[in-house]
Amino acid sequence: MKKSVEEHDDKVVIIGAGPAGLTAAYQLCKLGKKSIILEKDYLVGGIARTVNYKNYFFDIGGHRFFTKINEAKHMWQEVLHDNLLHRKRLSRIYYNKKFFYYPIRLLNALSGLGIWNSLMIISSYIRAHVFPYKHEETFEHWITNRFGKRLYDTFFKSYTEKVWGIPCSEISAEWAAQRIKGLSLRSALKNTLMRPYKKNNGNIAKTLINSFHYPKLGPGMMWETVSSIVQENGSIVHLGSEVETIRWNKKKKRVDSIEVRANGQKTLFFGKDFISTMPIRELIQKIHPPVPEKVLEAANNLSYRDFLTVALIVNQPDLFPDNWIYIHDPLVKLGRVQNFKNWSPDMVANQNKSCLGLEYFCFEGDELWNMRDEDLIELGKRELEIIGLVKSADVEDGSVVRMPKAYPAYDSKYRAMLSIIRQYLKELTNLQLIGRNGLHRYNNQDHSMLTAMLAVENIHGANHDLWSVNEENEYHEDSTSSLPSFRRE
Repeated sequence: MKKSVEEHDDKVVIIGAGPAGLTAAYQLCKLGKKSIILEKDYLVGGIARTVNYKNYFFDIGGHRFFTKINEAKHMWQEVLHDNLLHRKRLSRIYYNKKFFYYPIRLLNALSGLGIWNSLMIISSYIRAHVFPYKHEETFEHWITNRFGKRLYDTFFKSYTEKVWGIPCSEISAEWAAQRIKGLSLRSALKNTLMRPYKKNNGNIAKTLINSFHYPKLGPGMMWETVSSIVQENGSIVHLGSEVETIRWNKKKKRVDSIEVRANGQKTLFFGKDFISTMPIRELIQKIHPPVPEKVLEAANNLSYRDFLTVALIVNQPDLFPDNWIYIHDPLVKLGRVQNFKNWSPDMVANQNKSCLGLEYFCFEGDELWNMRDEDLIELGKRELEIIGLVKSADVEDGSVVRMPKAYPAYDSKYRAMLSIIRQYLKELTNLQLIGRNGLHRYNNQDHSMLTAMLAVENIHGANHDLWSVNEENEYHEDSTSSLPSFRRE
């Protein structure tokens, strides 16, 4: 095994070339600072990448570009210019062989469910409003308090359990509060009544927005461009470079180097400051000298949900008008379908055809994850036909992409585990964690970017608490943010 050493004492070493890592590198470039970016994959963008399969482009999950963080919005516009398209949103739920708008439009939902179910939903909502759960500890509590038990059972329970692979009673209420805050039966009714009068997205919750921006060739276009920009300005992006060891000095309480394996060779990268977007569980496991047993145990108890996309090329020009559809049908494993032609026509090489992204939620190493690509493509074709979206015979080609650790899990023990890890990480004074997996927080792209921007400010003397992004009341979906101050107590 060959070994080499790269001395970069004046540079920032960044682990991960996803939205958070590349935003940090971009912000450093704007300040005239160079960085070293280490990415174990061979594509930049992380979960916000775009895959090109025979000139059909597909996104790993569908990434809307909508934010109330001005700096994130400005960066998107600064990088993409005219390649940032404005798109109308249409998303629906497929349930009981019918389509329901999502976000829920009350009249549409009630008419589709029938008079008896509608009466039961209204009665259930009133009961939840009069006798709410006093302590919202689980996803079930949070949703029931805002929609009633009947609507929770109808539209939320089965799909959420399909996504996470665990009962809703074991999912923290924090996940619902973070992902769908601002949404309730009352807000759904208000949205229905006010929809004809809305001229723009105003200050409505992100869950309710009816339009968004999207890059011409998918979100990967954004991060591939940022990668090129930072390299043109002297930074280096190392792809196919997996971090094996994070070395720190106990006496100085600082990280001093990172050992990376690439192309059969190990390289030590030295730097002054270090920023990590890698999953916390892996980060803790790779620190040397090793962390205390209690900290390692906490890291090992953090869970993730993995994800795969089956992209299918369909020999039909127009399949359905939605950007995406949630599949609430127990007869299929399919969780969600993206219609990428409706995200951007430029994503499809031939306008007489369509490209769909079928999303399956799984655990790395389980039966679904280990299926051969050919079998997954056949599964996708069968399930599309079962629910009546596409005829199997119209599917002419396909591709599969697996994405490990796509979703940090908010189970019943994750917060206690994070607390132990955070306390330990205070000892490493020149290491900052950012992004979705870096903070084990289900952040959107814009929040991940914000953590990176604040981390760069910290390197230059600020004292922002990155763990508070998308958590404190200083940032919510219903107020515009301009780099809010998340300062440590």
